[in-house]
Amino acid sequence: MFPSYWASNEADFLGINNVSSDLQLVSLWLRKAKSAVVFTGAGISTESGIPDFRSPGGVWTKYRTVYFDEFCRSAEARHEYWSQKSEAHTEFAAAVPNVGHHTIAQWEASGLIRGVITQNIDGLHQIAGSQDVLELHGTAREVSCLDCDARFPVAPFVEQFRTTNQVPLCPKCGDGRLKHATVSFGQSLPEKVFERAHHWCQEADLVISVGSSLVVYPAAGLPELAKRNRAKLVIINRDETGLDSMADMLVDGSCGEALAAIHAAL
Repeated sequence: MFPSYWASNEADFLGINNVSSDLQLVSLWLRKAKSAVVFTGAGISTESGIPDFRSPGGVWTKYRTVYFDEFCRSAEARHEYWSQKSEAHTEFAAAVPNVGHHTIAQWEASGLIRGVITQNIDGLHQIAGSQDVLELHGTAREVSCLDCDARFPVAPFVEQFRTTNQVPLCPKCGDGRLKHATVSFGQSLPEKVFERAHHWCQEADLVISVGSSLVVYPAAGLPELAKRNRAKLVIINRDETGLDSMADMLVDGSCGEALAAIHAAL
């Protein structure tokens, strides 16, 4: 079943009276695919109100970058890091999945896709109902201790920092360095997650890239790998991407609207 905001006639509800022939073709590829994967980037989450940190006014444009090695060795850098993350947490906490997230979750539940590979750290795919989500850059919904590997929900620690202006310490080991469970600059991607994503893309016969600029490596290399292994590559994005020349189909526009239109054509 679709979420409650879906009408029985999805196309009418979304104002899709004439699904384009391009999106009808994508829906045909999706129906016929034996191992389809959806790859997502910031563009799908901006439609839920989460700013792209690289955009003007985003967190990365207002603050200096705190590199992983600096975080590890410097208390001052850890304080700067927590200041930035506590500000960004406001948008994450308020955001809810949009029609694009829900559509992808429905495709997985229906067996149309193998799962989701995402560059996003907001957890909106899981909230929408997606079960098999490979988070290449980790999750901002949790913090992890660099010293004992314990993990905890993030909200209480953000509130603690906002109240005390002191970097929280790990409650399990006592004085461990707590960091959001995300990949910082200079930090390696989670090896096991990336290996699974690599395997999925090696086996994929269709990859639908949604809202990613496809310029950040090694993540962007995954759709490229699939394409080089003869998968079809569909790119849905408002702007040009690093892999446009390789795509079998380019869709310029809203991620949610495009995904809903493809679904309406199924």
